[in-house]
Amino acid sequence: MDKFLITLDTALRTLFAAPHATQSCPTLAGEPTELSANEKALAGALMRVNHVGEVCAQALYTAQAFATKNDALRKHFTKASAEETNHLAWTAQRLEELGARQSLLNPLWYAGAFGLGLIAGRLGDKVSLGFVVETENQVEAHLQSHLTRLPTNDHASRAIVAQMKDDEARHALEAKNAGATDLPGPVRGLMRVAAKVMTTVAHRV
Repeated sequence: MDKFLITLDTALRTLFAAPHATQSCPTLAGEPTELSANEKALAGALMRVNHVGEVCAQALYTAQAFATKNDALRKHFTKASAEETNHLAWTAQRLEELGARQSLLNPLWYAGAFGLGLIAGRLGDKVSLGFVVETENQVEAHLQSHLTRLPTNDHASRAIVAQMKDDEARHALEAKNAGATDLPGPVRGLMRVAAKVMTTVAHRV
């Protein structure tokens, strides 16, 4: 019952409460951000996609923590989820600064990601960790692409994305060191397709 209540609380906080970061939002000192209307619209769309990614990260880690019977692994997932909360807060703050809205489909993204995390968790701890490695590797590549697409003078967004990219790489390495197994190629391919659908839709909705 305690696990269920914690899981429900995390979902409600992610979707309906303002997230609170435990670390200050990354910035580039002395680099003010001045954007045209078109640049602001592009940055807003890209940061909305990144915010959706953090909504999904909360769902994935929460589901995997719920599914595992290994107390040490549950703590691992919970710690990673807490760190991802920083990303959730930073991207939400940046969206507000850009005058952009969050995705209208966040509850759907959360539900879908939670379901995937639950399935991965039920397949065993090594598979669940492998799912983390592949997810974080794909997110890292996605964030790298955003660093090339964001307006060059959007220093505020770029600082956030760069820090997120470093954190995701570390999460993948930590999951690998914890005993992750490599996922089959077709599974990795399906994950890339699902991520492409999410990022394409979230860019606009």
